[in-house]
Amino acid sequence: MTEKENLDYTELRSELEELKNRFDSLRRFLDPAEKEKELNNILQQIQKEDFWQDPDKAKVLLKKKTELEKSLQKINNLANLYLEAQTAVELSAENLKEFGKEAFNYLNKLKNELKEEEALLKLGGKFDKNDAILEINSGAGGTEAQDWAEMLLRMYLRWAEKKGFTVEELSRTDGEEAGIKSCSLLVKGEYAYGFLRAEQGVHRLVRISPFDANKRRHTSFASVSVTPYLNEDIEVEIDEKDLKIDTFRASGAGGQHVNKTDSAVRITHLPTGIVVVCQNERSQHSNKATAMKILKAKLYEKAELEREEKIKKLQGEKSKIDFGSQIRSYVLHPYKMIKDLRTNFETSDVESVLDGEIDEFIESYLVWKATLKEKEKVRED
Repeated sequence: MTEKENLDYTELRSELEELKNRFDSLRRFLDPAEKEKELNNILQQIQKEDFWQDPDKAKVLLKKKTELEKSLQKINNLANLYLEAQTAVELSAENLKEFGKEAFNYLNKLKNELKEEEALLKLGGKFDKNDAILEINSGAGGTEAQDWAEMLLRMYLRWAEKKGFTVEELSRTDGEEAGIKSCSLLVKGEYAYGFLRAEQGVHRLVRISPFDANKRRHTSFASVSVTPYLNEDIEVEIDEKDLKIDTFRASGAGGQHVNKTDSAVRITHLPTGIVVVCQNERSQHSNKATAMKILKAKLYEKAELEREEKIKKLQGEKSKIDFGSQIRSYVLHPYKMIKDLRTNFETSDVESVLDGEIDEFIESYLVWKATLKEKEKVRED
C-alpha cells in the first residue's frame, strides 16, 4: 500500500488483515510461550548459590537470558504496534479524513517492523549472530578507486550507526591524494555478520570523476570481504613457523600514539597467503593478540568453505562460491541507479543508499539466498 491523497478505508482494512496474518505467522514461529518457559528456567538457575561455580556456563546462560528477553520484548512491541494500527483503522471507518493518515502511518510502521523480523528468520547460519570483520580494498585505478573505497567505508559506518552497532577500526591505509587503499573494521552487534555477508564481493561505481579536469566518466572498483568474528575459542592449529610477523608504525587516524612506536602488527600466514593487519590497539602485544584472533577466524572460515566445496563436488555440483565476483553496480551518470546483480533488486535513490540505507539490498539478498537453499533441498530430495 502506497500513500495517496485520498485514502480508502477498504484498502486500510485489507492491509491490516494481511499484516495480522504475517504477525500471527511470525508469533507462531517465535513461540513466545516456549521462550517464557526457557527464560524462567534460566532465572531459577541464576538464583542458585552455585551458579558462578562454573563461570563459562554462567556467561552462556546470561547471554541466552538477554537474547530471550530481547526476543520477548520485540514480540510484545509488535503486538502493541498491531493494536495501535487496528485502533487507528477502526477509527478511520468513522472519520477517514481525521484518522486515515494516522492509520496509514501505523500500518507502514508495522509493515517495516515485520519485514525486519522476517529477514532475521532467514539468518540461520552457524555464525550469523556474531560480530563481523569487514574489509574494504580499493581496486586498480589509483585515486578514483581509493575515493570509491572511502565512499563505501562511509556507507557502512552510517549503516552500522543506524543499526545501533559499534565499529572499531582495526587498520587503515590512506590513499596518496584522497580516499583509502584499504581498511579493516570490527563491527559489533547482533547478527552483524549475518547481515554484512550480503555485501561480500566487488562493488562497481560509474560516475563523472571529480578528479578529472575534463569531466569524463570513470568506472571504479572496490572489493568487500566479511569474516565472522569468533568470540568463542575455536580449534585452529597454527604452526609458528608458518607465520611471518612484521611490526610497523601505524598510519591514518588513531590518536597521539600513532607514528611514534612500531605498535602495528602484520601477520602473514605463509601456506595460505592470508594477511591480517591490526593497528588500533595501544600496544604491540594487544595488536598481535587481535590479529591472531582474526587470522584464526579467517583460517577456520577457509576450511569450512573448502569442506562445503568438497561436498558439492562429490555431489556433482558446480561451485557457487566465488567471492571475487561483482555483486553490485552503482551508476551515478548518465542516470542514477544502484542494482544488485544477484537479486536484481534496484533503486534510483542513490543518495540514501550511499548514506547507509542498504537494508533493502540486504533483505533481498537473504530472500534470494534462502530461495537458493530451498531449491538445493528439492534437488537433493
